[in-house]
Formats: sequence, C-alpha cells, structure tokens
Amino acid sequence: MDDHAALLAALRLQLDWGADEALEAAPLGLAAPRPVRPPPEVLPATPRLAASAQPRPVPPAATEASALAAGAASLDALREAMAGFTGSNLRETATQLVFADGIPGSPIMAIGEAPGADEDRQGKPFVGASGQLLDRMLASIGLSRADNIYITNILPWRPPGNRTPTDAEMQLFLPFVRRHIALARPRLLVLLGGTAAKALLGGREGITRMRGKWHQVILEDGQVIPALATLHPAYLLRSPLSKKDAWHDWLMLSRRRDEG
Repeated sequence: MDDHAALLAALRLQLDWGADEALEAAPLGLAAPRPVRPPPEVLPATPRLAASAQPRPVPPAATEASALAAGAASLDALREAMAGFTGSNLRETATQLVFADGIPGSPIMAIGEAPGADEDRQGKPFVGASGQLLDRMLASIGLSRADNIYITNILPWRPPGNRTPTDAEMQLFLPFVRRHIALARPRLLVLLGGTAAKALLGGREGITRMRGKWHQVILEDGQVIPALATLHPAYLLRSPLSKKDAWHDWLMLSRRRDEG
C-alpha cells in the first residue's frame, strides 16, 4: 500500500471512530509556519555611574565629630567637645573619658590605641602594666610624662573587654586626634602600635613593617610632623624578644630629638 492509500485508510478509520473536526492546524508530519515577529526596539542605554564613583553619604556622627574638633580652640575646649560627643556607643560602656597625660606643648607626643581597664578607672592613658613599661622606656632616653612628653590615644573611651578598635571607630575619632596634635604642637610624634600607625598614616602594612622608620603626618593646615611608628608596650609584654626592636626605635627617637 502506497503512502497516499495509507493516508486515506487512516482518515476513513478516524471517520468510523466519529472524528468530525481537525485537532491540529496542519497535518501531522508537516510543521506549521512560525509567525515572523518584528525585531525588538533597541533603546539607547541609560548611562549609570560605576559603584565606586557614586558618592557615599557621610554619617551624621562623623560630621558632628569633624565640626566639634574644628571648633575647639584649646586643649580644654577639645576635651569638653569630646566629652559631649554622643556619636559613639563606647561612652555608654566606659567609666570615663581618657583624654591625655603629660606636659602639653612638649616636643614629643606619643599616641597609643585605646584605654584599658586601669586607664578607664583612673582617667589617664598608659597607667597599667603597659604604661609602667612605657615609663621605663621613656626614662631610658631621658623622657618622662612629668617633664617633657605628652601622651594620648586614638580612642578616648575604653572598648568593651579591651578589644581592638574597629576601623569605623578609628575613623570616627580621627578628627579629634588630628586636632589634638594641632593644638599640642609637638615637634615629633611616636605612634605606639598598629592601631595608631594605621589611623594616622593609612596603608595596610602591619606594625612590624612600619616600625623603625620615619613617616609624616600632614595636618589640615599643611603642617608636616615627623612620626616614628614603634611596637605597643602591651605587645612587648606578650613578646619580650621584640624589646630589642623597640629599643632600636627609641634610640632613633633620641637621635632625632637631639638633632634639634
């Protein structure tokens, strides 16, 4: 039976079964033509700023910190501004503000990380075990907080549990620190530990790479102050073998001071 006769027999069979209408638009085996759709309209792309180019909003607390710091005309005014600053939750868990110790106007200003438990109780920086070690290191090159050095921290409030300050906390209090330096007018800076060095010098290098070198801190008025990064006394208490490196740094400071 040829194909034509087979198709007729199949059609007759369907009629015998009662089929009286077609279910497909085209016979089986023949593909129905697809409708031709017009191409989609191409619209010009809307220019978009890259994510990195979009300005980030400045947090209100950071704006307040910058304004309070800039408005302080003296160290007493700066201390009062920092005590009244409510933009950080650290003040809610600390006992009191830790502002500074030593002699304002001294040629050397040392900046540490943040108050610990002893500092939080007494309201002065570096009064615990690390502070006692710092005093001994200062005395070895003829410095003392009673005569010729001024000491402060990046953070004025103790972080809970003596944890390391976050980057956000350092950036928040940095305007106060920079204003503190400008008002104290030191000739040389000593940055004690990675937190202080990172906050004031920037970069991603650790303190072991930054120490033993002279850097520069540039203030808002363009003043450039030489800054020596060294190991934090608390680190030296945990790693006594590193004291020889710290001793090298303090000798560098002594030579630079004596050069006038």
